Amino acid sequence: MISKLKTNEQNLVKMSIGGYATQPSFKNPGYIPNNDGESVIYPGMFGVVNNIKVGDNAFGWAGDHIEPGVSIDSENPHEHFALHYLVCTGNKAIVRSGEARGAVGIVTGEHARNLIHFESQILDKICIGDQIDIITHGRGLKLLDFPNIEIKKIDPKLLKSLLVNVIKKKLIVDVAIELPIRIMGSGAELNSEYVDQDLMSGDRDLMKKLKIDQMKLGDLIAINHADHRWGRSYKKNYVSIAICIHGDSVMSGHGPGIMTIMTGKKNDLGWKINKKANIKNLLKIRK
Repeated sequence: MISKLKTNEQNLVKMSIGGYATQPSFKNPGYIPNNDGESVIYPGMFGVVNNIKVGDNAFGWAGDHIEPGVSIDSENPHEHFALHYLVCTGNKAIVRSGEARGAVGIVTGEHARNLIHFESQILDKICIGDQIDIITHGRGLKLLDFPNIEIKKIDPKLLKSLLVNVIKKKLIVDVAIELPIRIMGSGAELNSEYVDQDLMSGDRDLMKKLKIDQMKLGDLIAINHADHRWGRSYKKNYVSIAICIHGDSVMSGHGPGIMTIMTGKKNDLGWKINKKANIKNLLKIRK
């Protein structure tokens, strides 16, 4: 277990930051062109999604970029970026207003907004505009035994729960699926500390052939030859470990989104396939 490895957790800052349950948003006239040239209208990003959670399928929903659970943000641009740069997957979330006040959830990823899991009985009580605070913890986290592996946006508790082995001084992380670098799409233009990167799912035959269409929200993912230290680019003999954080998309160049949690050289970082490697199991959520 990774808890046997040394980290700098004792030096990290815990800081509360607040956001608000968002309203779903559309651009007029609402149609999205899909990969077959058809225009469709589907539920999309933001809001409170009551029936899709971490551990459910990433594919197959009549939706576009569906975000499981509650999507939170702030209309203040400086607060918006603070949420993106400070919040880490696995952080504790607390509802501060409304009928669900006092309820506790957990951050499951970052898309255009931060995504929070709550149990179903809590989701039904959360209203658009409710304030939700996050106890941020994890920014600056390092593996002291592996200084060349960069850690990104992961709570120390989640880091400790990852299924890992150390073989010949190389960290091996259990992941549910490997993605080939050639299918990675939208998000490559952004720095790797901000939001996510979509895989390109338009070739449905390829998705089926590689069994990518079986991906689940919350799955741990390996991308070979992917360097995510500063951006998201191809670099031979680098590896990035990520989490599937949102659902599939009908848009060209888009698909399920992945958020990086580790990146480094193949000499230091590797992976092993384990279909149960999902944050639903690691964080023991969806009781």
